[in-house]
Amino acid sequence: MSATATPESTTRERLSPHERLELLCDNGTFEPIRSGVVSPKLGPRARPGDGVVGGLGRVDGRPVACYAQDVSFLGGSLGAAHADTINRVLQLAGRSRVPVVGFIESGGARMQEGTAALGGYGRIFRHNVALSGVVPQISIIGGLSAGGGCYSPALTDFVVMTQDAAMFLTGPGVVKEVMGEDVSAAELGGHKIHDRNGVCDLVVPDDRAAARLSRTLLSYLPQHSEAGLPRTLAVEPELAEAGAAVPDDPRKVYDVRDAIMGIVDGGSLLEIQPRWARNIVTAFARIDGRPVGVIANQPRFLGGVLDAESSQKGARFVETCNAYGVPLVVLVDTPGFMPGTRQEQAGVIRFGATLVRAFAAATVPRVTVVLRKAYGGAFITMNSKDLGADLVLAWPNAEIGVMGAQPAVGIIHRRELAAAEDPVGARAALAAAYAEEHLGAAVAAANGFVDEVIEPHETRRRLAWALSTMDDRRAGAFLA
Repeated sequence: MSATATPESTTRERLSPHERLELLCDNGTFEPIRSGVVSPKLGPRARPGDGVVGGLGRVDGRPVACYAQDVSFLGGSLGAAHADTINRVLQLAGRSRVPVVGFIESGGARMQEGTAALGGYGRIFRHNVALSGVVPQISIIGGLSAGGGCYSPALTDFVVMTQDAAMFLTGPGVVKEVMGEDVSAAELGGHKIHDRNGVCDLVVPDDRAAARLSRTLLSYLPQHSEAGLPRTLAVEPELAEAGAAVPDDPRKVYDVRDAIMGIVDGGSLLEIQPRWARNIVTAFARIDGRPVGVIANQPRFLGGVLDAESSQKGARFVETCNAYGVPLVVLVDTPGFMPGTRQEQAGVIRFGATLVRAFAAATVPRVTVVLRKAYGGAFITMNSKDLGADLVLAWPNAEIGVMGAQPAVGIIHRRELAAAEDPVGARAALAAAYAEEHLGAAVAAANGFVDEVIEPHETRRRLAWALSTMDDRRAGAFLA
């Protein structure tokens, strides 16, 4: 966790810590704390807060705790007094039960202070973990962050990176010396690396956009795990008919985000981790002004199959929504889990079970809609009724079963097909009969695995009804 790199020069507008916090908070509401603390070792060279500015403010009228590291002071490196300021902010957030937003830009532990700096990081990590699932925590990486400056963000709920930011445990110099690799900061830990490996949740152009995005993100979340969700006025969807986005042909590709935009309030969709595990979509949105977490298979990538990475992504999102009382809307269109040696070697069993566990353990209202197909273990995993879904709906053309009709009859009627004079015609006839008997949405509803078969245009209304009538002990006040 030692400081192993210095921030690179950049042509973007560089904002001071105070400016970053003022942008985050409502106008004139930010008040600093510990602004007169200096490092006893550095004496007159120390600046207020010892390289970090902390304080309290408001976002949309709601209290928040926040801090911003000062890269112009010893590279934003963390010393004992610097750590004390951050820990004080985290302590106040825990006691007041308010969200925390941190602007991170640090070279890591301050070498001049040795183990005292390392101990400071240990206390920050402990506070991050203690607040996990209690109050929302957002980390904004606005420059270069190394060593402990990466661990702390990874312990928070959301990581936002600016396009010129980079984060890594060991810098390019150490990598070259130890591993013999000549790599730049961007190649080692830029946003193009971390928004594809799941470390980073969201990427924005600059500090100003990061502050705006953090305010937007907080608008979907409560003040703390037992508080009500913020409500807004309902807005009509951007797409009038969700069903228009989904082809009847199960082999045709489409973007599930188009279907989502036919269900949720217009302009409310905020996708989380959009470039990692793109075969599943995780997003915050609103339905009738109520915040929801949407998790949906994405047929546009890998046909919407579940695999090791999408299971990890989905599980983390479900757990976050459950921690903060955000109801879950699950849209299903998946052919199953990805088969093959690579997935088995990647631990798909373990990660698939993680998604199962997340859904099964969730106590928030959760509603599932089967859009087109749901086969095998993926049907169970994607918040099935037997896994504890509060309500399961399906569109009329949806197919639900162990597997698709064609592969199913290939196994069940293997000998009959081998002996047939017209194997293609026989297979088609058997597949049609199998689909009618086993796969239709009406069959699943008749057997109790689906609560209701609905027309696509009814989806938004039925979801709004379900979410408004389910027991929500943390229902919040209505905000204009």
